[in-house]
Amino acid sequence: MSAAIICSDLSFSWPDGEPVLSGITTSIGPGRTGLIGANGSGKSTLLRLIAGELRPVAGSVQVTGELGYLPQAITLGTQRTVSGLLGITGARTALHAIERGEVDAGAYAAVADNWDVEERARAWLDRLGLARLGLDDTIARLSGGETVLVALAALFLHRPDVMLLDEPTNNLDVDARHRLYDAIASWHGVLVVVSHDRELLARVDRIAEVTGDAVLMYGGNLGAYEELVAAGQAAAAREVSSAAAQLRRERRNLIEAQVKQARRDRQGRREAASGGIPRIVAGGLKRRAQESAGRSRELHAERLRAAQDRLAEAGEAVRDSAEIRIELPGTAVPAGRTVLTMTGLVGGSWHPAGATAGAGAAELVVRGPERVALTGPNGAGKTTLLRVIAESAGRPGGSVRLGAVVGYLPQRLDTLDESLSVVENVRAAAPSASVNAVRASLARFLFRGERAGRLAGTLSGGERFRAVLAALLLAQPPPQLLLLDEPTNNLDMASVRQLTQALEGYRGALLVASHDRHFLRSVQITRWLRLDRAEGLTEIDPL
Repeated sequence: MSAAIICSDLSFSWPDGEPVLSGITTSIGPGRTGLIGANGSGKSTLLRLIAGELRPVAGSVQVTGELGYLPQAITLGTQRTVSGLLGITGARTALHAIERGEVDAGAYAAVADNWDVEERARAWLDRLGLARLGLDDTIARLSGGETVLVALAALFLHRPDVMLLDEPTNNLDVDARHRLYDAIASWHGVLVVVSHDRELLARVDRIAEVTGDAVLMYGGNLGAYEELVAAGQAAAAREVSSAAAQLRRERRNLIEAQVKQARRDRQGRREAASGGIPRIVAGGLKRRAQESAGRSRELHAERLRAAQDRLAEAGEAVRDSAEIRIELPGTAVPAGRTVLTMTGLVGGSWHPAGATAGAGAAELVVRGPERVALTGPNGAGKTTLLRVIAESAGRPGGSVRLGAVVGYLPQRLDTLDESLSVVENVRAAAPSASVNAVRASLARFLFRGERAGRLAGTLSGGERFRAVLAALLLAQPPPQLLLLDEPTNNLDMASVRQLTQALEGYRGALLVASHDRHFLRSVQITRWLRLDRAEGLTEIDPL
């Protein structure tokens, strides 16, 4: 039997009763499947259910074949070795014992068919750009991106029949991403990947969209999916327009029928009052008129209900395309103003004022409303550089000089007070703003009515992102220099689009560290920098 994943009437809720998935029935066979959906739709939860990390509250999951799983967050002991992460330490130990002349049967059983395990492990590490690593190196030596790559090498090395990857390109630099793309392109078997990486999703065979109560399958890659959805939405919009026009006609017909009936009733009453019609005849005519009027009312009411139902059904087919729309005039920065000067960048590292400049020394200067992209390999120090700038705000002197108010969006969206509502978190950043003013501004971030009063600790991933962004951009005084550290990590494509829209209304300077080239181009970067430990900070051509 070929490898496959079969979910039957699968449902899951968190211990507090919050539902995540309801009645999911789907099957996924061989090939590369991109699993997409809005933040909070249950993509990662579905992978964890398939992997056996979570137990469904109803339904079942059946996996045919050996399964391998890469979670979104990898937590490892720093003393573990690369060999241990690859899962080959036992086989290597036995192999070395046999090479020393030991003839223990247990050693041969431990090696099994893995006589070339070290060569294959080295080949996968080399293929993923980790040639410098030794099998006995400790995990403590690895950056976050390198740890993900070693975990991926472990999966490819063991060749599971079914492989689940949750946001595998997070924290990977451009070179590492392309190595991963090539490895996935050559994979044969069942592969399901949750990702917002457009380049990765361009390489899948099908798209599976999670909606909470269904998994909708679309043949082809992300581009084909978007074309199908766009065509469907255009048809849905036309149906809504047609249904709305029909509803207007039925309402007009009902009013016209009521007016005509009222005229006939008045005419009948006048004729009966004049005595021109015998009473018995008048009574019969009145009964027939009442019966006819009743049938007419029922007919028009039925047509009106049908038109209303058609409009409601057509409206359900139209996806929620709510978008952030904001203007931030207070963030404008004159073209000639220097908003950031940072010295002490030596060899790709930051050093305090007075550090001796050597090879690769650099000075980072941002002027006016520049939009600067900070790129570079994993472990080069991009996050450290942004954090140093953010922590220097309000401090006089030093190697970081700021000429503007700074706003900082860290990789982890942990800047909200979980015990406060969305409104209260924004007011903490803008204390002089009234509750009504904050609510009006939050509506532009899609927090309308009761949603603005929800506690931060109850927000979904996408809602949390929008709340953090609102608190950042609505702060007083407004930030004129935004520092964004991998802002698209873990965001669905709708949230990435919303971030791009928000930045379209931003008139200040922008310094963003990201490996997401599509996002960087969409926010109209004006200058591209590369940070490297060997070469320091250099300006590059993005092409």
